[in-house]
Amino acid sequence: MRSDAERSVRSILEAAERVLADNPAASLEQVAEAAGVARTTVHRRFANRQALVDALAVTAARHLREAVDAAHPDTAPPLVALHQITANVIRTKGSWQFALAAADLPGSAAEADQRDLARRCVELFGRARDQGVLPPDADLEWTRRVYYALIGETVHGTPESADPDTLAARVVHTLLNGVGRAS
Repeated sequence: MRSDAERSVRSILEAAERVLADNPAASLEQVAEAAGVARTTVHRRFANRQALVDALAVTAARHLREAVDAAHPDTAPPLVALHQITANVIRTKGSWQFALAAADLPGSAAEADQRDLARRCVELFGRARDQGVLPPDADLEWTRRVYYALIGETVHGTPESADPDTLAARVVHTLLNGVGRAS
Protein backbone atom coordinates (compact mmCIF):
# COMPACT_ATOMS: atom_id res chain seq x y z
CA MET A 1 0.00 0.00 0.00
CA ARG A 2 1.28 3.50 -0.82
CA SER A 3 2.20 5.73 2.09
CA ASP A 4 -0.74 8.09 1.47
CA ALA A 5 -3.12 5.11 1.44
CA GLU A 6 -1.56 3.81 4.67
CA ARG A 7 -2.04 7.22 6.30
CA SER A 8 -5.65 7.25 5.12
CA VAL A 9 -6.32 3.79 6.56
CA ARG A 10 -4.59 4.70 9.85
CA SER A 11 -6.66 7.89 10.05
CA ILE A 12 -9.87 5.96 9.38
CA LEU A 13 -9.02 3.32 12.00
CA GLU A 14 -8.14 5.88 14.65
CA ALA A 15 -11.33 7.84 13.93
CA ALA A 16 -13.38 4.64 13.94
CA GLU A 17 -12.02 3.77 17.39
CA ARG A 18 -13.03 7.17 18.77
CA VAL A 19 -16.43 7.25 17.07
CA LEU A 20 -17.40 3.65 17.81
CA ALA A 21 -16.20 3.86 21.42
CA ASP A 22 -18.65 6.75 21.89
CA ASN A 23 -21.41 5.23 19.75
CA PRO A 24 -21.10 1.54 18.80
CA ALA A 25 -23.94 1.97 16.29
CA ALA A 26 -22.20 4.82 14.43
CA SER A 27 -22.31 4.69 10.65
CA LEU A 28 -19.41 4.55 8.21
CA GLU A 29 -20.39 8.07 7.20
CA GLN A 30 -19.82 9.26 10.78
CA VAL A 31 -16.45 7.52 10.80
CA ALA A 32 -15.51 9.17 7.49
CA GLU A 33 -16.48 12.58 8.82
CA ALA A 34 -14.38 12.08 11.97
CA ALA A 35 -11.44 10.88 9.87
CA GLY A 36 -11.71 13.88 7.58
CA VAL A 37 -12.14 11.74 4.47
CA ALA A 38 -14.93 11.17 2.00
CA ARG A 39 -17.40 8.36 2.68
CA THR A 40 -16.26 6.76 -0.59
CA THR A 41 -12.71 6.58 0.78
CA VAL A 42 -13.92 4.54 3.75
CA HIS A 43 -15.96 2.28 1.45
CA ARG A 44 -12.97 1.85 -0.88
CA ARG A 45 -10.80 0.66 2.04
CA PHE A 46 -13.48 -1.34 3.88
CA ALA A 47 -16.22 -3.21 2.04
CA ASN A 48 -18.67 -2.78 4.91
CA ARG A 49 -18.94 -1.91 8.58
CA GLN A 50 -17.94 -5.42 9.69
CA ALA A 51 -14.78 -5.24 7.57
CA LEU A 52 -13.90 -2.00 9.38
CA VAL A 53 -14.57 -3.55 12.80
CA ASP A 54 -12.45 -6.58 11.83
CA ALA A 55 -9.60 -4.30 10.74
CA LEU A 56 -9.91 -2.43 14.02
CA ALA A 57 -9.74 -5.69 15.99
CA VAL A 58 -6.67 -6.87 14.09
CA THR A 59 -4.95 -3.50 14.47
CA ALA A 60 -5.68 -3.34 18.19
CA ALA A 61 -4.50 -6.93 18.69
CA ARG A 62 -1.28 -6.04 16.86
CA HIS A 63 -0.76 -3.07 19.18
CA LEU A 64 -1.41 -5.33 22.16
CA ARG A 65 1.11 -7.89 20.87
CA GLU A 66 3.68 -5.11 20.39
CA ALA A 67 3.00 -3.90 23.94
CA VAL A 68 3.68 -7.40 25.27
CA ASP A 69 6.75 -7.91 23.06
CA ALA A 70 8.27 -4.62 24.26
CA ALA A 71 8.44 -6.06 27.79
CA HIS A 72 10.52 -9.08 26.69
CA PRO A 73 8.37 -11.65 28.51
CA ASP A 74 10.54 -14.58 27.42
CA THR A 75 13.83 -13.17 28.70
CA ALA A 76 13.24 -10.47 31.33
CA PRO A 77 12.85 -11.51 34.97
CA PRO A 78 9.18 -12.49 35.40
CA LEU A 79 8.26 -9.69 37.83
CA VAL A 80 9.91 -7.06 35.65
CA ALA A 81 8.20 -8.40 32.54
CA LEU A 82 4.85 -8.67 34.32
CA HIS A 83 4.99 -5.06 35.52
CA GLN A 84 6.07 -3.72 32.13
CA ILE A 85 3.52 -5.79 30.23
CA THR A 86 0.80 -4.58 32.58
CA ALA A 87 1.73 -0.90 32.13
CA ASN A 88 2.00 -1.32 28.35
CA VAL A 89 -1.31 -3.18 28.11
CA ILE A 90 -3.08 -0.55 30.24
CA ARG A 91 -1.80 2.14 27.85
CA THR A 92 -2.87 0.15 24.80
CA LYS A 93 -6.27 -0.85 26.13
CA GLY A 94 -6.96 2.75 27.05
CA SER A 95 -6.43 3.77 23.43
CA TRP A 96 -8.22 0.85 21.75
CA GLN A 97 -11.12 -0.04 24.06
CA PHE A 98 -13.77 -0.54 21.38
CA ALA A 99 -11.45 -2.46 19.06
CA LEU A 100 -10.10 -4.72 21.80
CA ALA A 101 -13.62 -5.54 22.95
CA ALA A 102 -14.35 -6.56 19.35
CA ALA A 103 -11.10 -8.55 19.26
CA ASP A 104 -12.21 -10.54 22.32
CA LEU A 105 -15.40 -11.78 20.69
CA PRO A 106 -15.44 -15.43 19.56
CA GLY A 107 -14.99 -15.60 15.81
CA SER A 108 -13.35 -12.17 15.59
CA ALA A 109 -10.64 -11.53 13.04
CA ALA A 110 -8.18 -11.22 15.95
CA GLU A 111 -9.21 -14.39 17.79
CA ALA A 112 -5.97 -16.24 16.96
CA ASP A 113 -3.90 -13.27 18.18
CA GLN A 114 -5.87 -13.19 21.43
CA ARG A 115 -5.36 -16.93 21.98
CA ASP A 116 -1.63 -16.52 21.35
CA LEU A 117 -1.42 -13.66 23.87
CA ALA A 118 -3.26 -15.78 26.45
CA ARG A 119 -0.82 -18.64 25.84
CA ARG A 120 2.16 -16.31 26.26
CA CYS A 121 0.66 -14.93 29.47
CA VAL A 122 0.32 -18.44 30.92
CA GLU A 123 3.94 -19.13 29.91
CA LEU A 124 5.09 -16.01 31.77
CA PHE A 125 3.12 -17.11 34.82
CA GLY A 126 4.80 -20.52 34.48
CA ARG A 127 8.20 -18.82 34.61
CA ALA A 128 7.02 -16.81 37.62
CA ARG A 129 5.89 -20.01 39.35
CA ASP A 130 9.19 -21.74 38.55
CA GLN A 131 11.07 -18.84 40.15
CA GLY A 132 8.92 -18.88 43.30
CA VAL A 133 6.93 -15.73 42.55
CA LEU A 134 3.73 -17.78 42.38
CA PRO A 135 3.01 -20.84 44.55
CA PRO A 136 4.00 -24.21 43.06
CA ASP A 137 0.35 -25.29 42.84
CA ALA A 138 -0.91 -22.07 41.19
CA ASP A 139 -3.53 -22.71 38.51
CA LEU A 140 -1.94 -20.68 35.72
CA GLU A 141 -5.07 -20.41 33.57
CA TRP A 142 -7.06 -19.14 36.57
CA THR A 143 -4.24 -16.71 37.37
CA ARG A 144 -4.38 -15.43 33.77
CA ARG A 145 -8.14 -14.93 33.97
CA VAL A 146 -7.85 -13.02 37.26
CA TYR A 147 -5.01 -10.92 35.81
CA TYR A 148 -7.07 -10.07 32.72
CA ALA A 149 -10.01 -9.14 34.96
CA LEU A 150 -7.81 -6.85 37.07
CA ILE A 151 -6.53 -5.11 33.95
CA GLY A 152 -10.05 -4.81 32.57
CA GLU A 153 -11.36 -3.23 35.76
CA THR A 154 -8.36 -0.92 35.86
CA VAL A 155 -8.91 0.30 32.31
CA HIS A 156 -12.67 0.73 32.67
CA GLY A 157 -12.67 2.23 36.13
CA THR A 158 -9.76 4.65 36.03
CA PRO A 159 -9.45 8.15 34.58
CA GLU A 160 -7.38 8.32 31.38
CA SER A 161 -4.95 10.68 33.11
CA ALA A 162 -3.88 8.03 35.65
CA ASP A 163 -0.27 6.89 35.43
CA PRO A 164 -0.04 3.43 33.77
CA ASP A 165 3.05 2.50 35.80
CA THR A 166 1.26 3.26 39.08
CA LEU A 167 -1.77 1.31 37.92
CA ALA A 168 0.45 -1.58 36.83
CA ALA A 169 2.07 -1.71 40.27
CA ARG A 170 -1.42 -1.87 41.83
CA VAL A 171 -2.56 -4.65 39.45
CA VAL A 172 0.58 -6.75 40.01
CA HIS A 173 0.46 -6.21 43.78
CA THR A 174 -3.21 -7.24 43.89
CA LEU A 175 -2.58 -10.27 41.68
CA LEU A 176 0.29 -11.51 43.84
CA ASN A 177 -0.96 -10.44 47.30
CA GLY A 178 -4.72 -10.04 47.08
CA VAL A 179 -6.46 -7.11 48.68
CA GLY A 180 -5.75 -8.04 52.32
CA ARG A 181 -3.07 -6.52 54.48
CA ALA A 182 0.49 -6.92 53.31
CA SER A 183 2.47 -8.89 55.86
